[in-house]
Amino acid sequence: MPTISQKIFSRASGSARMAEPGEIVEAGIDYAMSHDGTSVLAIKAFLEMGSDKVWDPDRVVIPFDHIVPANNEIAATLQKEVRTWIRNHGITNFFDCGSGVCHQVFPEQGFALPGNLVVGADSHSCTYGAFGAFGTGVGATDMAEIYSRGRLWFKVPETIAIKIVGTLKPFISAKDIALMVIGKHGSDGATYKAVEYIGPVIEDMSISGRMTLCNLGVEMGAKASIVPPDEKTDAWLRGRARQAYQPVRSDPDSYDYEFEYDVTDLEPQVAVPFRVDTVKPVSELEGLEIDQVFIGTCTNGRLEDLEVAARILKGRQVKVRTLIIPASREVLLEALQKGIIETLVQAGAMIAPPGCGPCLGAHMGVLGEGEVCLSTSNRNFPGRMGRAGRVYLASPATAAFGAIKGYLARPEKLAADTT
Repeated sequence: MPTISQKIFSRASGSARMAEPGEIVEAGIDYAMSHDGTSVLAIKAFLEMGSDKVWDPDRVVIPFDHIVPANNEIAATLQKEVRTWIRNHGITNFFDCGSGVCHQVFPEQGFALPGNLVVGADSHSCTYGAFGAFGTGVGATDMAEIYSRGRLWFKVPETIAIKIVGTLKPFISAKDIALMVIGKHGSDGATYKAVEYIGPVIEDMSISGRMTLCNLGVEMGAKASIVPPDEKTDAWLRGRARQAYQPVRSDPDSYDYEFEYDVTDLEPQVAVPFRVDTVKPVSELEGLEIDQVFIGTCTNGRLEDLEVAARILKGRQVKVRTLIIPASREVLLEALQKGIIETLVQAGAMIAPPGCGPCLGAHMGVLGEGEVCLSTSNRNFPGRMGRAGRVYLASPATAAFGAIKGYLARPEKLAADTT
C-alpha cells in the first residue's frame, strides 16, 4: 500500500517496482528552484564542478526575493553576476526583483504540480507539497548537481499522516494548526519523514492555508509536507500549470504513523523565542508588549492573509510600527484592486515591495536590541530578524490584533469588532 511519496519517487526514478521507505533512489527532477541568495552558491559549485551546460534551461526557476531591492553594493554585484549566468545559460524562468517570494512565485507560475518531484535551494521548498507534489529543500552543491544533470539521489521517506478534525473558531487559521502540530511533535518529530495532512478540516481549507501548513513542515524536521491533491488543487492550477500532470494519492492504510487532532477548541497559537516548537496559546502571553508587527513572507503573505488583517485594522490605527509585505506582485495587484492596501495604509501600516523583507534579517525592518516583533514568518531563531531582537510567531489575525493593541491579545469577537 504505497503513499504519495513512494508513488512520486517510483515514477521519478523510472523504477519498474514501487519504491520503499528507506530505499535510496536516483530521481529525475521536474523543476528546480534557487533564489538570489542560494543561486550565488549553487553557481559557484556548478563552476567548480567543471560544468558548462545546464541540463534543461526551461526547468530551472530563479526568482530574486531575499534581498530586494539590493541593500548595498555587494548584494547588487552578486545579483548582477547571477543575472549574467542566467543569460549565458538561457534560463527562461527568471523572475527579477519585485516578482515576489520564491515559494509564492513558483506555484503561481505553475511549477508546483501534483505528482511531481520539485526541489528548491531553500528549506521551505516543502511549501510545494500543498499541490500534491513532493517538494523539498536541498543545499547549494546538490542544486549544482541538479543544474548539471537534472537528477539527485534521495532516501524514500516514511510517511506520517496528521488528520485534522473539528470546527475552527473565528480567526483560527492554518498557521495556528501548524504551530500546534509543531509544538506537539517538536522540531525533530518528523526528521526525514514526509508529513501528509488529511481530514475534513484540510479538505475544507483554502490553497493558501494548505501552503501555510506545508511551508512549516520543515520546522519539525520533515523532508516534505503534503496535502493530497483534489478539485481545489485543479481549480487553482487551471491556467497556471506549465505541463499536464498526473495526481497521485496515498492508498488506504499506507501510512507508517498516524495522529489525529481535534481543533474545535484551538486557541490562537504563538511560538515564543527562540524555538518554533515552543508554542503557547495566546491567552498565556496576553499583555506582552510589542514593538513591531510584521505580516508577510512565504508563510503568510498571501491575499487571504492580507484580507484578514484589513478586516481587523479597518477604521483603526496601529499602535506600533507595522510592516506588511505581499508575497508576490500578483498578490499586491489583487490587494490593490480590492482596496485592501488602501485600508492597511489608512490604518498606519507600511507596505513594502513583494519579497522576503526582514524575515531573514538582511535588511528592512530588522529589530533593535531587546525589541519584540510579532511576526507571521516561519522562524524565530536568534538573529533571525536582527541580532538582538525577539520574534514571536503567530497568524495574520493574531498579528493584526497585536498591531492595534500594542500587545499580545486574544482575538475579539468578529461581530462586535470587525463588522
